Amino acid sequence: MTEQELQKLRYPVGEFSPQKSYTDSDIKKFIATIEAFPAKLEDAVKNLTKEQLNAQYRPNGWTVSQVVHHVCDSHMNSMMRFKLALTEDVPTIKTYFEDRWAELEDYKSTPLDVSLNLLENLHKRWVILLKSLTRTIEKNSLSP
Repeated sequence: MTEQELQKLRYPVGEFSPQKSYTDSDIKKFIATIEAFPAKLEDAVKNLTKEQLNAQYRPNGWTVSQVVHHVCDSHMNSMMRFKLALTEDVPTIKTYFEDRWAELEDYKSTPLDVSLNLLENLHKRWVILLKSLTRTIEKNSLSP
């Protein structure tokens, strides 16, 4: 497999490239994406066999199950980071070793439904929070 093919597997939708500014319409679309994501993820994995769930989607990559559990952990961290940014003057954003988390027992033995249900409810709360924010034009930022 070529390096270009590996990069395509690693970043199937391409690497993130931020816009210079975002419209209210953009923000509504982003929130709608966050709202719809848990159902889309569940639809993507609900009919997979155990073998498919335990398959690596790229060489030396995580299994599909590990990715689902990682998404749940990643989104929990994102929600906490978001709330820290909203409530602290100088929030400290702690990083974590995703690759080490993916090797912990909960990634190996927790049924996917647990992470999918957690993700669904987390996103419900996240969307409520996001929809409660208003844009502060002077700073081009969001505030509670």
